[in-house]
Amino acid sequence: GGGGFRPAREMHEVVCAGCGGIAKVPFLPRGDRPVYCSDCFRGGAR
Repeated sequence: GGGGFRPAREMHEVVCAGCGGIAKVPFLPRGDRPVYCSDCFRGGAR
C-alpha cells in the first residue's frame, strides 16, 4: 500500500450563502447547494 503524499485537507474559498463572506471548506462545492461559513453554519449569524 502507501500512496503518494497529500495534505490532510485542501481548503477551498467560497462565498458564504448566509453572510456573503469568505468561507473555507475542505471540499469543492458543486454549486447545487448553499455553502456557509463556520459562523453561519453554527447559527451564529445575526
